Amino acid sequence: MTSDQPELRHPDGSALRILAVDDEQMLTDLLAMALRMEGWEVRTASSGLEALQVARDFEPDALVLDIMMPDLDGMSVLRRLRESGNLVPVLFLTAKDAVGDRVAGLTAGGDDYVTKPFSLEEVIARLRAIIRRTGVATADDGQSILRVGDLTLNEDSHEVERDGTEIELTATEFELLRYLMRNERRVLSKAQILDRVWSYDFGGKSSVVELYISYLRKKIDAGRTPLLHTVRGVGYMIKAPQ
Repeated sequence: MTSDQPELRHPDGSALRILAVDDEQMLTDLLAMALRMEGWEVRTASSGLEALQVARDFEPDALVLDIMMPDLDGMSVLRRLRESGNLVPVLFLTAKDAVGDRVAGLTAGGDDYVTKPFSLEEVIARLRAIIRRTGVATADDGQSILRVGDLTLNEDSHEVERDGTEIELTATEFELLRYLMRNERRVLSKAQILDRVWSYDFGGKSSVVELYISYLRKKIDAGRTPLLHTVRGVGYMIKAPQ
């Protein structure tokens, strides 16, 4: 598996450090392989207590952390990390039907989750999103500008302009616009948008998507040729006029 996304590294060029924690060795081996193919330095742990020790020594930039472990569960690991002042971002691994775990994990200070069984590509994508949000890494691509028509979005500086006019967006509006622009001319359902922008599917209200689309329209399209389009009964897309 190789990523078609630009490599993320520390500003000084050093590799990102990722700690993967799960009591299933086959799973941690697969995760480690996929993470190393991203160019990242990887350590693994098979228990919660081991994870705490490795986290102290390794100082990872992000954790992939299973919730269900025999000695110390993922919630307890996260709690101890936070109590010690460690704010490392955490991507939880949860059972597919453990809705309560997902809610509790994010409420407790986790940053995102994926449900088992998952694809390695999804884990990488979620980690990249978390790492970008923390600002600890830069993309080694020189292509941080997204463009749709006369609309531009700079993924590094978070600046958005349309026809040379700067547009101020909230963090959530920015993430929503970025997701749409990365999928230009592709119809995205409310469920897809909820899952990628808000990172949950446990009862999230689709009305929040409609609300934020309306916010974006007022800022992006007001008085201009519309770029944001509703495909009734399907979802939303962004495309430049023909």
